[in-house]
Amino acid sequence: MEVARQARAHVARLDLSAAQVAVLDGQAHTARALWNLLHEYCTFRQGRLASVKDCDAAIRRARREIDWMGRLPAEAAQAVLRTYRQAWANFFDPGHPAKRPGFKSRSRSRMAVDVPQGRDLNIARLNRRWGAVNLPKVGRVRFRWTRDLPGVTRGGPAGRITGARLVKDAFGWQIVFRTEAVVAAAPIAHRGRHLALSDGTTREHGDWLTSREKERLRRLEKKSARQRRTRSPGRPASKRLARTYDRIARLRATAKRRALNWQHQTTTELARTYGVVVVEDLPIMNMVRSATGTVERPGQNVRQKAGLNRAITGQAWGRTVILLGYKARDRGGLVVKVPAPGTSQTCHRCGHRDPAARVRIRYACVNSACGWAGHADTNAAINIRNAAGTAVSGRGDLGAARSAKRQPPHAA
Repeated sequence: MEVARQARAHVARLDLSAAQVAVLDGQAHTARALWNLLHEYCTFRQGRLASVKDCDAAIRRARREIDWMGRLPAEAAQAVLRTYRQAWANFFDPGHPAKRPGFKSRSRSRMAVDVPQGRDLNIARLNRRWGAVNLPKVGRVRFRWTRDLPGVTRGGPAGRITGARLVKDAFGWQIVFRTEAVVAAAPIAHRGRHLALSDGTTREHGDWLTSREKERLRRLEKKSARQRRTRSPGRPASKRLARTYDRIARLRATAKRRALNWQHQTTTELARTYGVVVVEDLPIMNMVRSATGTVERPGQNVRQKAGLNRAITGQAWGRTVILLGYKARDRGGLVVKVPAPGTSQTCHRCGHRDPAARVRIRYACVNSACGWAGHADTNAAINIRNAAGTAVSGRGDLGAARSAKRQPPHAA
């Protein structure tokens, strides 16, 4: 049987001492400073962009002449150079949405350090809950063991660890393992029945934050606004403002973790149960565009549109479809996308299309010969099923109880 190599990422929480946290913080700040130095070196040169050879020579010279540059391991410094060059390649690619690379702010950039080589990690499982890994200039560190890693666990999946990336969020430092698993080139065909959401079946979830957490977040955002008003222009943020930002970031990270947990559980269940899933190919980037407009032509209902944009981005529909896509492929399933225009305004029974037939989450066909009425998403799901030419249907959010186009979603 033919085999293929499948690249995946696995996130695990690190258990660090205060001294180890300080070392990783120093490495992350050095990596950010190195990015800024590379950007200055490349953009302020006369003529063409500096070559990789010139940049590598500049990094080596800086590591010899600047003491604090030695805090960053040499391999991590080379990873910064590769990432920076790739950012320019993405910018020059006409089909890539990447913007022009710029300087990284100390307060707004994400703290991260690359470990490009997986052979030096020496990963081992200590017990049911914990594993251990070697980190450059940090030493032996424990991490939370939540799943078997390819090529590490005896009797586990075949493959290897190709590298890792250390990332810091509001909860602390985490390690993202880059794994390469060996799988069958052609997965066994999924024998489960097709996913049919046109009958009203949904996958529900509540709000990512409780009412008390929402109120706390609102108070912290108002507090940060007051603290920003008292800051003099051009002065760095005070320690009090930084603490407020940290509390806001922790609440938002909590919401993201809960959303990711629900998305992973739901998409895994759907991929295991159904063989084919059809989703609406929603233009999410167009849907969340700002309505502020210009000075000459100001936008309308800007605050309402901003609230809708926050609701849409909070649901992360695109991430749900991505997770479902690779999980369905791993199990021999299929995810099909159909064009979105007209699915919510067309009657699935008679085919009559009229925007007035839809009012919020209710759809009532205006064709007197038909008169079908029901949930708007159910009607759209049947249209998606018919467009795909299968007995399968779904919404862009896999059965959201509210429309993506007119109402902020609260269910999926």
